Amino acid sequence: MSEVLTERTPRVAAARKLLRRAAREDTGRFLVEGVRPAYDAVARAEATPGAVVDLFVTEAVADRERDLLIRARAADIRTALVTEKAVATLTDTVHPQGLVLVCRRDESEPAAALAHARLVAVLAGVADPGNAGTVIRTADAAGADAVLLTGDAVDPYNPKCVRASMGSLFHLPVLRERSVEAALGALRAARLAVVVADGEGETELGPATDELLARPTAWVLGSEAHGVPDDLAAAADARVRVPIRGRAESLNLATAAAVCLYASVRAQGR
Repeated sequence: MSEVLTERTPRVAAARKLLRRAAREDTGRFLVEGVRPAYDAVARAEATPGAVVDLFVTEAVADRERDLLIRARAADIRTALVTEKAVATLTDTVHPQGLVLVCRRDESEPAAALAHARLVAVLAGVADPGNAGTVIRTADAAGADAVLLTGDAVDPYNPKCVRASMGSLFHLPVLRERSVEAALGALRAARLAVVVADGEGETELGPATDELLARPTAWVLGSEAHGVPDDLAAAADARVRVPIRGRAESLNLATAAAVCLYASVRAQGR
């Protein structure tokens, strides 16, 4: 790593294109910024060779994170020193952390990834990358088996979504199926109860839902602005509302996801 790459170096320029969704779709690659997520990415590469393609790091961060670089090289990840300016071009944050990786997306098919799932979070039409990333992190914390994005949902490999997931993107399958009908078909094929979180749901989350949630379950959550699409809500096995005892109008998406997923954890005795 004696050569220090600049923002004009072809490898850096190619990586910079991944800030755009079209480039991520074309190449099947995405960017990860920061030291903590980098450890998760390298751990994925240790288990799945080729999961990480490049690691770009400034000299200051390289001096502090020598163990990370040793592990990266052992996992056959190309590592390169870059200038502060170069690393700044690879991120959309105001204060770059001095380390960016180029990773390959998880291309798991929903049918295969859901085959033995007992708990899944489904994001239907959730367009906000921060919300989506936080739900991925929440699902990971709850021990969910997968997260499935459907409809007009955000790209889970959007840099803001990746940051919000705090490395959880590497801990469980994050699946995409634009067609709501196909997504429902995959959930049904996996014999998952499809439960919609809906503020107007007929059943209140609590003792009345314990029997339902003891089954393998897919919780469907919609955007804060529009909720779950009507066709998906109509096809669900149940529409469940989270009780609000105070005067708040509603819960934000990540909080609602946490309440619902952990209700399933309790009911399943996980």
